[in-house]
Amino acid sequence: MKAHSRPGSGIGVDADAGVRCLRPGSSRARSARTRSTTGPLRLPFGAAWPDLFIAPFHHVGEKQLPEGHVIHRLAGAIGGAFSGRELAVTSPQGRFAVEAAHLNGTRLRGADAWGKHLLLDFDADGDHLVHIHLGLIGKFPIGPIAPVHGQVRLRLDDGVTAADLHGPQWCRLLGDQEWQSVRATVGADPIRPDADPDRAWQAVHRSSRPIAVLLMDQAITAGVGNIYRAEVLFRSRIDPMTPGNRLNHATWQRIWEDLVVLMRDGVATGRIDTVRPEHTPEAMGRPPRIDRHGGEVYVYRRAGRPCLVCGSLVRQTNLGGRHLFWCPRCQRRHR
Repeated sequence: MKAHSRPGSGIGVDADAGVRCLRPGSSRARSARTRSTTGPLRLPFGAAWPDLFIAPFHHVGEKQLPEGHVIHRLAGAIGGAFSGRELAVTSPQGRFAVEAAHLNGTRLRGADAWGKHLLLDFDADGDHLVHIHLGLIGKFPIGPIAPVHGQVRLRLDDGVTAADLHGPQWCRLLGDQEWQSVRATVGADPIRPDADPDRAWQAVHRSSRPIAVLLMDQAITAGVGNIYRAEVLFRSRIDPMTPGNRLNHATWQRIWEDLVVLMRDGVATGRIDTVRPEHTPEAMGRPPRIDRHGGEVYVYRRAGRPCLVCGSLVRQTNLGGRHLFWCPRCQRRHR
């Protein structure tokens, strides 16, 4: 398994946007951003580990799974911190103690992400893959080694730096065949270069479910969460209730390509920005959006506010147990 490149920033998991980058002793840590929508993915600052550290924070409000770009950034951070190093692997909480003992003293080959699934590959005999899904409350902060705090399912420690896994939905040790069985259930991940958008299209165009539901189905489009779902549909002017089997292939291709750009940009910057240049605060002469998930967006969590494009009020409803946001005037297309 190929490891992610060494990161230039620390990453903490946020239930909405997913990450906050902090440089010790630098006030720029909370505002510095880089943007890249073409070429290789890169993380902010360009500093070598461990110049930066990771601090988790969580959004207060509707609980959400971290979106896919968060997990890719986390894989990059863990790979950058520990790949190639012999690690102390422990389970202070005790619920992963047998598995941790099997991995203790081995080297981490790398870390990778598929949608919202994180995979750690150890140079161990037999089962050697740790499969992690953070779920709603999980977090995996990395920082200077310190005493264990709270319920830590898994700790990785190289003697200087430690990563502590708290509250995951899943943390399990797998062999290659078991992982392949899991991998087969994961949909196309727009961030991954090996993703197959045609596989996702086959599922979409056979379904009568709303496209807003299909985009959140992790067996179809892995890593897409509530923010990216709402924003990509707005940018394509698609009514979120449009059945998948009414979309044409050209429209799907446009949605997929937009997800690739937006989600890879999220990996690079650590925030979700979806507005086009003509709709930025600077271009429109409006105040920047103030929201803990970060980034400028068109409709997500803007219910009752004027659409940035047409001025109509953004609407909100509940769809499949999740909040859905859209503009009734801009999003009228059904094909």
